[in-house]
Amino acid sequence: MLPFTKMNGAGNDFVMVDNRDLRFQLSQAAIARLCDRHRGIGADGLIAVEPALGSAHFRMRYYNADGGEAEMCGNGARCFGRFAARLSGRTDLVTFETLAGEITAELLGDQVRLAMSQPHALEIGIRLVVGGAPLEVHFLNTGVPHAVVWVDDLQKTEVRSLGSALRHHTHFAPKGTNANFAQRTGPGSIAIRTYERGVEDETLACGTGMVASALIAHKLFGMSSPIRVKVQGGDTLSIGFVSRPDGFEKVTLTGPADFVFEGTAPL
Repeated sequence: MLPFTKMNGAGNDFVMVDNRDLRFQLSQAAIARLCDRHRGIGADGLIAVEPALGSAHFRMRYYNADGGEAEMCGNGARCFGRFAARLSGRTDLVTFETLAGEITAELLGDQVRLAMSQPHALEIGIRLVVGGAPLEVHFLNTGVPHAVVWVDDLQKTEVRSLGSALRHHTHFAPKGTNANFAQRTGPGSIAIRTYERGVEDETLACGTGMVASALIAHKLFGMSSPIRVKVQGGDTLSIGFVSRPDGFEKVTLTGPADFVFEGTAPL
């Protein structure tokens, strides 16, 4: 049996596993089964706490709902910070390794502030044909790849169909991309909806997508730090950053990380 804790970050939900002793060897099929919402626990992904390979406190292993390992997940990383802190008794901050680099999670009650890895590969104004129509797309890798499209009416946007078409577009081959649809809602605020690669559907929130959308909003519209981002799950999170001519520094993501329930599941 697998002991687990269910958590969510702004509606993005995860199966959390304490694997500090490396006793669990989870296959891709087993992870997909655990994340299945009809026959398993149900989650957007599974996150395991493992021993660090270097000087950080822990190592974060993040797996999408299809069982494939991904580089990073912002909402998952906030949940990881609170979960690892509870396991270790830490009350201030937790550092951990990801495939996208080392992350620091500052504990602020039920909120967590992440010091994100360095964003890279910014592309502004990519002209693509998506679903048979021309579309202006922007791109930024914030630990994982994100395409961002600005829309006039977010709630009327066909996120599943357009998101799937963008996620599999040849421009982003071979690994594909996450797809975000964003709308300006105020001088320093935006709202987004995200189609997540690996989940292959819209999720209620995506942390790295929030960061990508906020940083691109700064580039396109001059929005200053911090930028407030409202997600489909209803939460509003805060993205902080320092803008440089050649990129961004000190990028942070602040938002909730909530415990839901605990249990055991068959492997």
